Amino acid sequence: MKIVMFLGACLSILGMVWSAAPASAYGNDVSDREYKVLAPITHGNLTIFPVVAVKTHDASGFLTLDEGIRSGEVTVTEVGKVIPMVRRTPVRPSGGAQVNSLVLINNSKRPLILLAGEVVTGGKQDRIVGRDRLVPAESDPVDLSVFCVEHGRWAETSSKFDTHANAMAKPSIRKSAMADNSQQKVWDEVGRSNQAVSDQLAYAHRNSPGASNTVEVTGAQMEIATTSSYAKVMENKVVRGQVEAMIEPIQKSFDSVIKQLRDQNAVGVVVAVKGRIIWADIFSSSALLSKYWAKLLPSYAAEALTVPGEQTEVSAKSAQEWVNQWQARHEVTETEPGLYKQTEMTGEKFKAFQLTSLLPKQGFDLHLSKMAE
Repeated sequence: MKIVMFLGACLSILGMVWSAAPASAYGNDVSDREYKVLAPITHGNLTIFPVVAVKTHDASGFLTLDEGIRSGEVTVTEVGKVIPMVRRTPVRPSGGAQVNSLVLINNSKRPLILLAGEVVTGGKQDRIVGRDRLVPAESDPVDLSVFCVEHGRWAETSSKFDTHANAMAKPSIRKSAMADNSQQKVWDEVGRSNQAVSDQLAYAHRNSPGASNTVEVTGAQMEIATTSSYAKVMENKVVRGQVEAMIEPIQKSFDSVIKQLRDQNAVGVVVAVKGRIIWADIFSSSALLSKYWAKLLPSYAAEALTVPGEQTEVSAKSAQEWVNQWQARHEVTETEPGLYKQTEMTGEKFKAFQLTSLLPKQGFDLHLSKMAE
């Protein structure tokens, strides 16, 4: 498959005048930002448009879930499984393990960022974080809202959860969690995804019989058929090989563009699958994007492997118009005073979620996710 990359066009953008996004109905946070979409990087069904910004913020004072789990400063357990030391107020989770709740403790001296769709594996079943949020530094136990992505298991594999090789659920599953807020829809989407992965393996083998081993493909399909775990399917050797084959050339092209635009504040991407724009992830800084990129790109590739339909072309102009559109006809804001605010925006054929830090000297947007309706 041919890689389509207009590097020269990307570099020429440096001399262009920035265009501000139009004023929104819900405030100045997003409309004050000026984003420019660069020329596309395409491989197979997946197209990535890098997004650069005029203004960024230093997010180095925040901890990511992967960093916290690796260092041991963040622990995640089933409700009622572990009663940790509490710093201020005695908090004893009541009852036993619950499908849509976990207990998280942040022992770090930095506030913790959680993004919807981050996969945690272990306990009685694999889960994904249900929504973007912040957890304060040195926190008491926090009731973590999650969705199950392993419908068939309710038996403990470990007392603590891991982030499973920095996994992130693909956009359609994140959308079921964030926009639909429905466990059943998450399960349905995981089931469709796993079946589509199996079908894709069979299709690829029929059309390129010399590129894959029949025994391996058959074995992969049998493994997929016997598990309800999204994480296990995506970690299957054959499936992982297909995902890596898609992301490797995109990663190289993206790295090349960003290296030459190092001072131009690359903060996110617009994602299109088979020519249809489906998603955008935009962060407060290039450094924060870099921390999540290794888990975001495979999630986009997983989506590209499982979406039906014919391939069409998508232009940078279309992506720019989409990333400029933040006009909301309805919004819902959830606030934890002094810590964070999450704003859910519903507009014309899109839904977006904005995570804003309210911490002293760190009061800025950390993450914007936008999905096509």
